Amino acid sequence: DEGFWGGAGKSCEGRFPVAVAMVRCGSALLRQYGNFIDNLRVHVRGGSGGMGLRKLGGEGGNGGNVFIVSQDGMTLKMIKDKYPNKRFVAGVGVNSSIRSLKGAKGKDCEIYAPAGISITNDNGKIIGELNKKGDRLMVAHGGHGGSFKTNFLPSKGQAGIIRMDLKLVADVGLVGFPNAGKSSLLSQMSHAKPKIADYPCKRKPLI
Repeated sequence: DEGFWGGAGKSCEGRFPVAVAMVRCGSALLRQYGNFIDNLRVHVRGGSGGMGLRKLGGEGGNGGNVFIVSQDGMTLKMIKDKYPNKRFVAGVGVNSSIRSLKGAKGKDCEIYAPAGISITNDNGKIIGELNKKGDRLMVAHGGHGGSFKTNFLPSKGQAGIIRMDLKLVADVGLVGFPNAGKSSLLSQMSHAKPKIADYPCKRKPLI
């Protein structure tokens, strides 16, 4: 209707029932899906390894790894809201010591995400996919602890930008007469950019 859509949703022959129904459900759908996002870029870094103990030949612990784990009820927007800086870092490996020559491994970092996503690096290379609940994918390796092979010096963990993309399958389709306001509603419910204009209706609907 002209008052609701600002002139872009005029009907040809009065007010169609489809347009009225869309207007009524529009505000409820907007509240639920208006901030929906289908991709998210985050920074991940594996933990650095722990220092080795040269005089006793002790080995430092390896750094923790970063995993993405699929979980029911999660959305990409929930990740973005909970971690606004979008940085995920695993724990550092424990240094070797007299009390514990073999240092403990650093704590892993787990990012809970929805099922049905593909993960790529910043160059577009596919790292893997999470297709069902409980799927688990490593996206950053922790560094190695210092040992005899490395002159007891640890290495840093893997770091980089990864992108999570939701593999979308349409659950709802918008069907309506010309100029009923379908594109206007879609533009308010999502990040889509449909072309919106007050097109003339040259043909009467067939009922």
